[in-house]
Amino acid sequence: MTDIHFDRFYRHTDLTAILHAFAAQYPHLVQVASLGKSYEGRDIWLATVTNTATGADGDKPAFWVDGNIHATELSASTACLYLLHKLATGYGADPDLTRLLDTRAFYICPRVNPDGAEWALADKPRYIRSSTRPYPYDEQPLGGLLEEDVDDDGRILTMRIPDPNGAWKVCPEEPRLMIRRAPTETGGQYYRLLPEGPVHDYDGVTIQAEGIKEKLDLNRNFPAGWRQEYQQSGAGPFPTSEPEARATVAFITSHLNITGGIAFHTFSGVLLRPFDDRDDKEMPIEDLWTFQKIGAQGTEMTGYPNVSVYHDFRYHPKEVITGGFDTWLYDHMGMFAWTIEIWSPQRQAGITDYKFIDWYREHPLEDDLKMLKWSDEVLEGKGYVTWYPFEHPQLGPVELGGWNQLHAFRNPPPQFLEKEIAPLVDWAIWHAQISPKLELYEVKVTPLGGDAYHLRLVVHNTGWLPAYVTKNAVEKKIVRGAIAEIELPEGATLETGKPREELGQLEGRAYKHLYFEDDYTDDRAKVEWVVRAPQGSVVKLTARHDRAGKVTTEVLLK
Repeated sequence: MTDIHFDRFYRHTDLTAILHAFAAQYPHLVQVASLGKSYEGRDIWLATVTNTATGADGDKPAFWVDGNIHATELSASTACLYLLHKLATGYGADPDLTRLLDTRAFYICPRVNPDGAEWALADKPRYIRSSTRPYPYDEQPLGGLLEEDVDDDGRILTMRIPDPNGAWKVCPEEPRLMIRRAPTETGGQYYRLLPEGPVHDYDGVTIQAEGIKEKLDLNRNFPAGWRQEYQQSGAGPFPTSEPEARATVAFITSHLNITGGIAFHTFSGVLLRPFDDRDDKEMPIEDLWTFQKIGAQGTEMTGYPNVSVYHDFRYHPKEVITGGFDTWLYDHMGMFAWTIEIWSPQRQAGITDYKFIDWYREHPLEDDLKMLKWSDEVLEGKGYVTWYPFEHPQLGPVELGGWNQLHAFRNPPPQFLEKEIAPLVDWAIWHAQISPKLELYEVKVTPLGGDAYHLRLVVHNTGWLPAYVTKNAVEKKIVRGAIAEIELPEGATLETGKPREELGQLEGRAYKHLYFEDDYTDDRAKVEWVVRAPQGSVVKLTARHDRAGKVTTEVLLK
């Protein structure tokens, strides 16, 4: 049996073993292969999940799921593993999952960025945004405070340093909390709050951030809207310059059967959709409506709000994000794509009316008191660390404490991890279920006399989404229409019709409107041939659509 637990984070060696154990235990459902190598040479593993007895993955509509493109967002990998486990163990036991894997495929990449995750999971951790590759320069900045575990306890906390010109003071209501010093306040005990870490080349007076030499953000390295470093920090020297992003793009662009995707991130407890950099008005209205329908289902299943990145999740009101995966998947590939930000510590503490990004700039003391109470009672004090003295190698006596970010903010605490990710995985499964699906509607053979036969093939799309998935895909000519082909036996001739016929696009049910009475049969397409062949001959008919899959049948002429 595959030994896997959902209350912990796995390092690369263990993650590799788990994935290969799934493939060994469920060979008819799971295949594992490497997308490519990371910057440091680790395999970027991909699990392909489908019932191979009912057809190859490439002949079925597929859904992409990935995680952990950002180094410390380890819960994202766990969510992917939970999805893999649910699919593999549910096949044959759950009718919906069985039908899903009989007719569709999943491509699951649990850790897009194995190098950054290894740094976060190290015995002496280092937290960076994403890739470990030096960028833009191949040297460590000289001098300053480097965020790092300085007391070797496996945590990176906050340093509280007494300073008469500090911006913070002890909260009168709760001495463990720090609050802002009033603009005109003087005469009290004040502090500077800085990340835990050593101060290199300290001159005894000034403390600056040393910065890091690993400034890449792999989720800014995708082609859609890519901008140079001066406009978009961490974007890399050119689109897909980084092996992790390049491997992802290469796989997706070579697997035209992918119909949509979800990227797991942390944190904020929100379902994010494109665009990152444009107003909703720039999107075809049918796509916007469908994004909203899919998002509403996600909110119902997970409790997470569904919002536009551009309208609701900007780090600065005058700045936009570009080069992100979800916008690339929608804008360039024409699929419905989402980023799921796992976990909201605020919501866990009972804070429900808050803005995702703005809260970190300013919020009421009442929120901090609720958060601290939550840490004390629910996290057993492990989320917020009471200040304790430490002899800093450069600064002398300081105190360490505050929020254990990796434990309480960046990821759910391990004991809450499975409960948090389970409904998110259920929504990902639901999303895959709405994909288009090409099926046979009718195959009819009519003898015309002698050795002539009339053949009619009718196919239809039984999925909720249209075969092309998005209007954006149609407008940008991203996806080809359905194709029908006839394969004749030796000695047979095609009298009318073509060996290959273009059938166009097939609608689904997503864009039907109750009061417009527009439920016509645009989900179907037919093709007809006349063949001349000896009685008893077998003719092979195939219909395929890049996104809706492939169907094949053989007809006996009699």
